[in-house]
Amino acid sequence: MKVLIAGGAGFIGSTIASACTDHGITPVILDNLATGRREFTDGRIFYEGDISDGDLIDRIFTEHPGIRTAVDCAALIVVPDSVANPLGYYRENVAKGIRFLEHLVRNDCRNLLFSSSASIYRADPSDFSVDEESALEPLSPYARTKATFETILRDVAAAGTLNVISLRYFNPIGADPQLRTGLQIRTPTHALGKMIDVHHAGEPFTITGTDYPTHDGTGIRDYVHVWDLAAAHVRAVERFEAVTRTTPYRVINLGTGRGTTVRELVTAFEAVTGSPLAAVETDRRPGDTAGAYARVDLARELLGWKAEHSVEDGIRDSLRWYAERDSVIGPQE
Repeated sequence: MKVLIAGGAGFIGSTIASACTDHGITPVILDNLATGRREFTDGRIFYEGDISDGDLIDRIFTEHPGIRTAVDCAALIVVPDSVANPLGYYRENVAKGIRFLEHLVRNDCRNLLFSSSASIYRADPSDFSVDEESALEPLSPYARTKATFETILRDVAAAGTLNVISLRYFNPIGADPQLRTGLQIRTPTHALGKMIDVHHAGEPFTITGTDYPTHDGTGIRDYVHVWDLAAAHVRAVERFEAVTRTTPYRVINLGTGRGTTVRELVTAFEAVTGSPLAAVETDRRPGDTAGAYARVDLARELLGWKAEHSVEDGIRDSLRWYAERDSVIGPQE
């Protein structure tokens, strides 16, 4: 079996490719390398180009006619950047995504796994947990691109054009346990990446926002190991027909089912490293929200999947990747 992974040279897409390979599924990678790494495609079927390039996608399907399922991980994802450049985010995440759908349909690829985001939810302030039926309230241009594209996918699926599983990721951390791939961005914007950077630099970590209505005032997230996310994609590929048999459009949360605040993440980081992490407090970043964590019953029911790794596991693997990253992708961007 072959599966097309758009954005397959990025952090999550490349990890999905590794998990597919480990389970006997051949990944065919499409990536424009805007943020992805060529090194992550070594030894894999790779096409360099854009998801909006119809001629290239036609060639992929001509050369690999057995592809029946595509995974769409191709997107810009940095919330502050989306606030500064909303037009660019709508172009990359929505306009080009529509072109990609057209190319898939033309080539009779009717199954799509979409990388969506938990950032589109409005959390329940009583406990900040959400399930797939929870209200949506995307508060950044990035989140709105994901919500907008989900609306498009729902309509396309209802028309009988595609079968779609939208996997709403919570907060990926960690790395491929074999360190084949990991977070390739050297200036991360997420909390754990910044913790690792300042830990090695001997600088304080900045907690952005301490006035959220959580138990300690800091944002709450569901930190899910990227290897668990990748395993969920393998299950979704294998069970695609069963999951979409009664409905052509499915939304499934991918998280641990546990919420961790920023202060709790600092404590976990200190426990893993065995050393204190100094912290300073500042205001919220534009587009940030209090956050949420997943209710994951549907993932268990439909995919037979649950997260196996802890937050501490994710921290350890992130630190291991940081130590080995330059040997995998080199010291320069």
